[in-house]
Amino acid sequence: MKKIVLFAMMFSLVVSCSGDDDNNDVVCTEEARAGLNVTVKDAETSALLGEGITVVAKDGLYTETLQFLDAPAQFVGAWERAGTYTLTVTAEGYETFTSQPIAVGEDECHVISEIITVQLQPAD
Repeated sequence: MKKIVLFAMMFSLVVSCSGDDDNNDVVCTEEARAGLNVTVKDAETSALLGEGITVVAKDGLYTETLQFLDAPAQFVGAWERAGTYTLTVTAEGYETFTSQPIAVGEDECHVISEIITVQLQPAD
């Protein structure tokens, strides 16, 4: 009787592993992706801004200061972190900018990056 049960278990394992699921497998890359990609410009001149700018992303209790990359001139963060973020952009000589909520989604592999451009108004 034990041989019949063992045979039935082995047969069901072979049957369950022999499906044709290989064609539906998703292959994910290993690099990390930023959920937020923010370009900051002067609202009057359209000049790209970077030095002296602070971009902070907040999602509930989570807060992150985005990192500035020289090329391309943008602030990045929320690495592989889905969520709904509010951005606060500050710089000396400019009015503080606060965004509407920005939803960063995700798929089975990575976050779906949001590309945002912020126009900072010079202070009076």
